[in-house]
Amino acid sequence: MTETGRVVRVVDGDTYDVLAGGITHRVRLLGVDAPERDQPFGKQAADSVARLLQPAQLVLLTRHGVDLYGRELGAVRLLVAGKPALALDSLLVVRGWAWAWDPKHKVAGRAAQQASALEKRRGLWKCGAVGVLTPQQWRRFNYKNKRRYGVGCTR
Repeated sequence: MTETGRVVRVVDGDTYDVLAGGITHRVRLLGVDAPERDQPFGKQAADSVARLLQPAQLVLLTRHGVDLYGRELGAVRLLVAGKPALALDSLLVVRGWAWAWDPKHKVAGRAAQQASALEKRRGLWKCGAVGVLTPQQWRRFNYKNKRRYGVGCTR
């Protein structure tokens, strides 16, 4: 089911509170994995999304079940007058603020979007692919390792 709503809070780069149908839904964006807030580039990814999703920005929300943390899994598309709805997951990958996550290769061009962001050194790829940790790797680290690797790229 697809419904119109507004993002009322950006939790992190790939998790949002969306008000749709009078209900606030905690939505985990499908198709991407953005850095955690305490991970290098995590705050930048979240801020980038927050700038896109100003309070008046309408979105289309399509929900696809619930994850292990009770968040609704879904797709969010930006509504811009006179233009086709823009998929937020693709936009994050193209701008370099999230990893493409498409294990079954259902989204045409998703790997190419990430390769382009890496080649152009956008977002989390600004220093190339060496030393970039995925959120899954980051979550496995203890406090000491997070302090050691938490600096990120300094260029």
